[in-house]
Amino acid sequence: MDWSSFLPYPVDELPFVFLVLLLAFTVHEFAHAYLADKFGDPTPRAMGRVTLNPRVHLDWLGMIFFLIVGIGWAKPVLINRGRFKHPRAMGIAVSFAGPFSNLVLGFISLVFVYASHAYGWLDGMSPGVSSAVLTFLHWMVIQNIFLFILNLIPFPPLDGYRILEDVLPRPWAIKLQQYQQWLFYAVLLMFFIPPIRVVTLGPIFAWQNDILALFVAILKPIFGPLAF
Repeated sequence: MDWSSFLPYPVDELPFVFLVLLLAFTVHEFAHAYLADKFGDPTPRAMGRVTLNPRVHLDWLGMIFFLIVGIGWAKPVLINRGRFKHPRAMGIAVSFAGPFSNLVLGFISLVFVYASHAYGWLDGMSPGVSSAVLTFLHWMVIQNIFLFILNLIPFPPLDGYRILEDVLPRPWAIKLQQYQQWLFYAVLLMFFIPPIRVVTLGPIFAWQNDILALFVAILKPIFGPLAF
């Protein structure tokens, strides 16, 4: 049986996707925890979250869901915005830090792809090893751009929703909180019902191509075109 037809990723590339998600989730949650700690909230450090140890940030159920349905989660970092000097502004920065870290990871990974071609870093490797490295970097670019966009969608429990809460006037934010449960169900419908996904999340995730094109526009003049 060809399981690839039932999974969001090719079966033979699942180990690469797993490693990519492990790194992406770890850096994402660390970014939240690190910035909150720097802004004066001791909660993440007290809970052992200011670390790049993947075991602290990984939620195995969330990882399994991501591998079999294409969406999942890590352990969220608990933040006490009341400990910030400027709760709303710093709250926005902490919420944005996670998605932004994924964007940076994606860009750095593409830099490695271009540099590997320009400087022949893979020339001395066997075809199998070279292919494995490029497959890993491919998923590092694609998945981190995806996570950047996904987490900025303004629906709970995503980071974009927390940013929206801090941006809105306080009475509006309080009113919005009353609909959190329904907004959560709405985002599930968007993901799992194809006709709804096409007209809602489809245009949003199409931005992946725009972001990738921007990265290429930055790197191509520096390293030259790719010719793997």
